[in-house]
Order: sequence, then C-alpha cells, then structure tokens
Amino acid sequence: MRIGVPSEIKTNENRVALVPAGAEALTTAGHEVFVQSGAGIGSGFEDSDYEAVGATIVADAATAWGKAELLLKVKEPIEREWQYLRPDLTLFTYLHFAADEALTRAHLKSGATCIAYETVELPSRELPLLTPMSEVAGRMAVQEGAKYLEKLYGGRGVLLGGVPGVVPGKVVILGGGVVGTNAAKMAAGLGAKTVILDLSLERLRYLSDVMPANVQLIHSNRHNILEQISTADLVIGGVLIPGAKAPRLIRREDLKRMRPGSVIVDVAVDQGGCVETIKPTTHEDPTYVVDGVIHYGVANMPGAVPRTSTLALTNATMPYAVQLANKGWQGALRDNGALLKGLNMTGGVVTYKAVADSFALPYQEAENFLD
Repeated sequence: MRIGVPSEIKTNENRVALVPAGAEALTTAGHEVFVQSGAGIGSGFEDSDYEAVGATIVADAATAWGKAELLLKVKEPIEREWQYLRPDLTLFTYLHFAADEALTRAHLKSGATCIAYETVELPSRELPLLTPMSEVAGRMAVQEGAKYLEKLYGGRGVLLGGVPGVVPGKVVILGGGVVGTNAAKMAAGLGAKTVILDLSLERLRYLSDVMPANVQLIHSNRHNILEQISTADLVIGGVLIPGAKAPRLIRREDLKRMRPGSVIVDVAVDQGGCVETIKPTTHEDPTYVVDGVIHYGVANMPGAVPRTSTLALTNATMPYAVQLANKGWQGALRDNGALLKGLNMTGGVVTYKAVADSFALPYQEAENFLD
C-alpha cells in the first residue's frame, strides 16, 4: 500500500503522524511510504532519518496526498487541504467532526473514508488513541493556567502552590477522565487546592483512592459547579462525550460569579468546549478575556511539546496504522472492533451516530460497508 505523511499546517502544529521507526516497520512490510519534506522537523526528525529506513521524501503536500492510498495525519485537514480529499483515499487522523459542520460536509462531499483517532474505542470504553494526547493536554492545562494567572498576563497574580504563610491557589477541574486526572496530578503536585467534579460516583470513588490528600472529589451538578468556580483561580474543562459535542457546563452569565483575573483552560475546545464563551485559539494568540476572566482555548495544546506528543501519539496509533496498511481499511475494520468504531464516514455516508446527530445527517451502521 502507498502511505502518505504530509506536513501539519495548523498554526504552530509541530507534530508528525509517523516517526522513522514507524516508517521502517511499514517499508519492511513491503509498503511504500511518502513523507513530505520537513514533516518531521518540528518533532526532531530529519528527512534523512526517513530516507535511511526506506521512505521516499516528496517535495510538497499535493504529492504526499496524491500518492497516498492511506494518509496519516495528526490534526483534521484544514480548508486549504480539502482539495486533496478523494473517494479512494483512507484518512486516519484526529477529526473532531461534531464540532465543525463545514469540515464534516467537506469530507462527506469528497467520498473519502475517514477514520478518527478520537473514536477508536476498546471494549473497556477506553479511547486508546485519544488517551496519550489527553494526558499531555491535561498536564499542560495546569502549566498554561499557572502562567496566565501571573499578573504580567492579566491574571490574579496568584502562585498556585502558595508559600508558607499564604494559602495556595484553587484549581477546579470539570471531569475526572484522562484529562482531569492528569490535570489534578499536576495541580496537586504544585501544592494547589484541587477539586475534581464528575458525574460518576464510581469514578469519584476510584479517584479518592489514588489521588493525594489535597484533591477533593465532588459530584458534578449545576449547584456544585457554580459554588466551586466562584472561588476558583483556575478552571479546567476536561469533559468528553466520545465523538459528540461537549456539554456546556459553564454559561456566559456564570462568569460574573468568578474572580476577576481567574483563568479558564478548556481542553474540550476541540469538541466545541464545555464553557459557553470558549472559542478556538492558537499558540500564537492563546487567550482572550470575557467578563474579566481569561480564556485559553488552544485547540492543539500538545503541539507545543511536539517531541513528547509525537512519540506518545505514534506509540498508540502505529499498531492500527499497520493493520490498515496490511489489510486495507475494510479488512482491518472487520478484524478489529475497536478500529471499526473509528470509522466516521465513507463513500459520502456518516457512519458514526454522534456526528450524524450533531448536524441532522443521514446515518448508516459502519458494518454495512465492510463487504
């Protein structure tokens, strides 16, 4: 099979979908790998590293896309890449369709087969290809939030960990999943007073056993959310409904309850965000202020630490990419139920119900397309 790896062109996105070790595994298995020149530079991989393991370096994105039967990416194609989509192409990347109707309709119109990292799901309900980036983003959320709490950036001037004789800052985390757990580890490690809100009592019980003493576990409901954000220095949104828009837990009017100069980092912004006033931002211009509250909505947070992120991501995606290359998308999905859940659309038909429901689009079961 011919496998293409283009450079990521989203603002300040320095990750790459395939590392040289992965390219070697694919070429050794008899596949052709075409990597756009410079695609790995941001993550510390030179063109020569790919050539040394049998990959072919191509000059531009059009060639990387055009030669590919299977295209590996990190982030969803942005508008100027939509021209490269075509019916005989299998696309394997993060897609987040439910948050963007224009993106969804462009891919539908193309007829391409689109397999989304974020909806590949194990029988345990774990999302194995979302987990590594959620771990990175959860840890970064505290790091970034702590920075923007500094007065220099318009924040309250609070040190999250405090010092002897001064109370620490307070971090409120919406959601006790992978993002929330990793954010809590970082916040608690800094010495902050940390609160996790989650709907699942089972999850809260588990977290109470593994979290340090300065992490408080509270059931998530409207009353408790409002009570906790009113005294928070940093609020982190980490709520996820696989493949669907994130629920709006903080409304515009709720910001008036928050302290001026407090910070919101909404990691769920890729899926529309769990804060009504959040909008996607970039690493170049990451924040804006609404009602005195600093909002951080960078949609590709792990792109700021590309070496770590690329290695963590490709560790998880590579086994699935090999299956797609060896068996073709239909064979791979027949043999792997987790990968089957990643199929969001093919042949102009939506095959993931949460995406169809988001935009009232016709839906068919993914299994119908495996013959």
